[in-house]
Amino acid sequence: MDQEAYLRSLLPESSDHMQQIEKFAEDHNVPIMEPLGIHFLQQMIRLKKPERILEIGAAIGYSALRMLEAAPDSRIVTIERDEIRYEEAKRNVQEADASEHIHILYGDALDMSEKVAEHAPYDLLFIDAAKGKYEEFFDLYTPFLSEDGVIISDNVLFKGFVADDSEASKRMAKLAKKIRNYNEWLTSHPDYHTTIIPIGDGVAITTKK
Repeated sequence: MDQEAYLRSLLPESSDHMQQIEKFAEDHNVPIMEPLGIHFLQQMIRLKKPERILEIGAAIGYSALRMLEAAPDSRIVTIERDEIRYEEAKRNVQEADASEHIHILYGDALDMSEKVAEHAPYDLLFIDAAKGKYEEFFDLYTPFLSEDGVIISDNVLFKGFVADDSEASKRMAKLAKKIRNYNEWLTSHPDYHTTIIPIGDGVAITTKK
């Protein structure tokens, strides 16, 4: 058993509803956060205790529901541009009886700042959408954070291709390069501290200086 398999063996079992969503994601090739990554995110949320969370990239609502598990009294605004995934996210949130806490916006996150502003400020910004747009999402939405707000970016190691894309397809290598550029920009940003954690698909934790 390798180290990752060992750590995964220690994770608590997901609820029945979460297991159904995980199975749906697997069957329909919907990217959701990896188990170790989602549990790390939940632990960060337990430590931060955010009242309001903004998520860029709802997909089918899985991460939002898992974040709500870690902060049951929080209010979460999440954005999804794919209509099919948006409808699936609404269904999953409704089935979890979480509509009071999770508000799903339909549209491109780069065009949603006015609607997002209605629910600001946010204590946590979670970026998990189009990998080539991370810097744009960061610049657009960090102004809506509270003074001690935290930014979490997922997939910043991108299947290991960010460190070494020699075996990646042309498309994957191109995406890896964009994420590599984001990581370099983020870790050298004059206004923020960032640490990248090699867990799941790579998670960056960013705080204001």
